[in-house]
Amino acid sequence: MDENVKISNGVNAIVLRAAGINCDMETQHALELAGAQAERIHVNRIIENPEILESFQILVIPGGFSYGDDVAAGKILANQMIHHLSDRLNKFIEAGKLVLGICNGFQVLVKTGILGKVDNSSKQQITITNNDCGKFEDRWVYLEPSSKKCIFIEQGRRIYLPIAHGEGKVVFENNEVLEKVKADDRIAFRYVDENGNFGDFPINPNGSTDSIAALCDSTGRVMGLMPHPERFVRNTQHPHWTRLEDKTRADGRTIFDNAVKYVTQNLL
Repeated sequence: MDENVKISNGVNAIVLRAAGINCDMETQHALELAGAQAERIHVNRIIENPEILESFQILVIPGGFSYGDDVAAGKILANQMIHHLSDRLNKFIEAGKLVLGICNGFQVLVKTGILGKVDNSSKQQITITNNDCGKFEDRWVYLEPSSKKCIFIEQGRRIYLPIAHGEGKVVFENNEVLEKVKADDRIAFRYVDENGNFGDFPINPNGSTDSIAALCDSTGRVMGLMPHPERFVRNTQHPHWTRLEDKTRADGRTIFDNAVKYVTQNLL
């Protein structure tokens, strides 16, 4: 174990770093607000010493533009993880631990196949591609929880989070793959309006299939989402915070709080 990696006796989280990742500090802060000991660790350090993962219960791949999004968003970092860390990541998940991918991190999880396949397929069947509008979208969106199995979700609570992406449209190889994902309760959040209704742009900001904003795996312990929960962990980060009826509301906190709560109750 690297002597520079601090380990607490409680909930320990890795925030993965790589060239172009730029939301790692905010993500670390969000985890620490939720009560975790969070460390930002470069992917190369984990490749050099994969045993680092054994001391942590949460792995978060944050947002940004890993490796400049060359080839495709998240593709190079995904390839690094496939070729160097695939077995370790599978063991991490099989041990009951949690993985969260935010924006670019969601793209990485899809392109590694962790969230990009159904029925143990040998090939990627789901991907995330360019927004229908053809440009980068930077706005706030409402999200309706959809999955009953996803541990990151507070059931029944519609949340409001910012997005910032040019490639956020979730698409499927065919309708059969989509139906299998739905049948397995893997759609974590959908884009809706403030009343919970589905709609076209700008309610669905990227044209994502079935208004999908987030997916989880079959265990409910791995989730990827396009919006940025780490950007709304204090009420003053809301664009209209002075007019909020609930001045303590910070919807992004719920995702990190639920992760830490799950680890505390199930893994410690």
